Amino acid sequence: MAVEPTLAELLERFGRTYAEEAGITLRDKPSPLYRLLVLTVLCSVRISADIATAAARELSAAGLRTPRAMVDARRGTVIEALGRAHYVRYDESTATALGRGAELLLDRWHGDLRRLRGEAGGEPERIGELLREFPRIGPVGAGIFRREAQAVWPSLRPYFDERVLAEARTLGLPGEPAGLAALVGPADQARLAAALTRASLAHVGVG
Repeated sequence: MAVEPTLAELLERFGRTYAEEAGITLRDKPSPLYRLLVLTVLCSVRISADIATAAARELSAAGLRTPRAMVDARRGTVIEALGRAHYVRYDESTATALGRGAELLLDRWHGDLRRLRGEAGGEPERIGELLREFPRIGPVGAGIFRREAQAVWPSLRPYFDERVLAEARTLGLPGEPAGLAALVGPADQARLAAALTRASLAHVGVG
């Protein structure tokens, strides 16, 4: 299987990050990073990515774009936003997790995830450990955040989890991080990781 056509088709069909789908223009700034954290929490239960990203858009539309706004919001406002996205099975527990997570971010890192990165010294594993201190975020959620955040946090690159690497091997692409990263520029590594994640979930062939 030729690598270049496979790669081009993969990025064409699936190369949209989950942050982009959630309406987040990811930058190394407190608000977009917090919105990515919220998306990570939403994705950390057994629910479809479509519903999770829709819920992230609804929370943003409700003005809940910073940890301070989340802490100050009525609980009903959070639950109603989740409901509009049909994120209903976990709405109560998610509202609690988001509220407590926002309090932790404010108390420990002054509302700025860049401070978390600084505490971790930019080390990917340590960043993952600190992310797991947020309610609901476990190893999978910490991976989701790092996979997306590598677009703006260079110290995370290349970040390809085992699901991504396994799908790459299935498609005839390099199955180890350095080789896979070499196929695209640094700015596109998050897109490639998202594309391989989406391809693995779609269970369809490429190329």
